[in-house]
Formats: sequence, structure tokens, C-alpha cells
Amino acid sequence: MNDETLAQLRAEMVALLPRLRRFARGLAGAPDQADDLVQAACERALRRIDQYQPGTRLDSWMFRIVQTIYLDDRRAAKVRTGEGRIDASLVEEELAFDGGRGLEAHMTYEAVRAAIAKLPEEQRVVLTIVCVEGQSYKEAAAALEIPIGTVMSRLARARAALARMLGESGHALASPAE
Repeated sequence: MNDETLAQLRAEMVALLPRLRRFARGLAGAPDQADDLVQAACERALRRIDQYQPGTRLDSWMFRIVQTIYLDDRRAAKVRTGEGRIDASLVEEELAFDGGRGLEAHMTYEAVRAAIAKLPEEQRVVLTIVCVEGQSYKEAAAALEIPIGTVMSRLARARAALARMLGESGHALASPAE
């Protein structure tokens, strides 16, 4: 890979950072853990840049790296603790609120965050990449390397589970324009 191509890939990677951080935050829950995930993914991508296929989607490749590192970290944590689970309630608060509306928004955010944390891993990943990141079903399928039908069924199950948990119709989880 020549220097010009490498410089272009690095610039594209920098432009992807906000999207990668949102995706990582959806997986990890806490901002500091999300930042660590993104940093580790960028380091791995730069070390293994020769594995990237020019002409393919850099974002899909990077999302896959973030997800792989997250899953590897979870497996390692299970081995270290011997418990086989991770406490998702350890989340830093970033919301500042003022008055009744702010408190209501904060409570809604906490309820949604807690409900998402209870979803199975595969549903949480698809929900994050489609609803938070705004990718189409086709893009999500490519990024996660799964069939589009699997994306659709996991997303439908995730939305139904959230609606049940939140006691609402799930209107806030509407599909992106396809």
C-alpha cells in the first residue's frame, strides 16, 4: 500500500471516529469504555492495515473490529472474574438536566439504556448499528457479515423486547429510510 493510500485511509478513519464512538457506546454503555474500544480498534486497524481490502467499505471493516474487540474483552472478563457476566449498571452519567423536563428526559434515557443493556448481545449490536448509527439494513448486514434477513429479525425482536420492557409501543425506534 503506497503512502498516499495510507494517508487517505488514516483521514477516513479520523472522519469515522464519531460513528465508531456511538457504536462502541451502544455496545459498552459507558463513555470511557467506548473510548477505549475505539482506541483499541484504531490501533488494531493501523497495525493490520494490510488486511484492509481497498475498494471495500472502511466503516464496515472498522465496525467489525470494534465488535470483535468488545466480544474478546467480554470473554476475557468472564475468564478473569469467573462469574460469566458483566455488570452493566456501572455507567457514567453525561446528562445534565434542568428542572422537570430535564429530569423526565434523564429518567427516560436511563430506562431505555437499562432496557437496551438487557437485550441479548446480537440484538443490541443490530439495534445500535441501525437505530443509533443510522445504517440501512443492507449496510448493517455488510458491516456485521450476516444476512439482511437476520438483521431484520434481530431488530424486530429487539424492538419488541424494548416495547415490552418500556411498556410503550416503540415509536421512538422507527426504521431508518430504506
